Amino acid sequence: MQLVKHILEKKGNQVYSISPDQTVFEALNFMSEKGIGALLVMESDKVLGIMSERDYARKVILHGKSSKELKVGEIMSENVLCVDINNSIDECMAVMNSKRVRHLPVVENGKLTGILSIGDIVNAVIEDKEFTINQLTNYITGNR
Repeated sequence: MQLVKHILEKKGNQVYSISPDQTVFEALNFMSEKGIGALLVMESDKVLGIMSERDYARKVILHGKSSKELKVGEIMSENVLCVDINNSIDECMAVMNSKRVRHLPVVENGKLTGILSIGDIVNAVIEDKEFTINQLTNYITGNR
């Protein structure tokens, strides 16, 4: 069973964040540069929220607001769900599915240590299934 820490060991624990006082436009530009779909909204080491492309689409564009004037703190999602570094991939999938989120910050002993996306979870599941298939194939064919 794969754990969150195994994914972070492979992908790294880089966390991109932005201040709640920065503009939504700055956040979108930063997300575009980094090729990511969400940013943690932080002050010092404290997570205040998360801003995703979905927040932008639903809270800015659909309401005719300007991303160059609106602050990240005005549109961020405040109730950030986190997972522990020792949670399983299945537990993360269950949280993402039931709460309809695509990003989960990872904590270890109360300290932020990384972030997982739904893509990270899917890749881990695929990798795990491929390993199982290879093991079964080798067993059946007698290749060891």
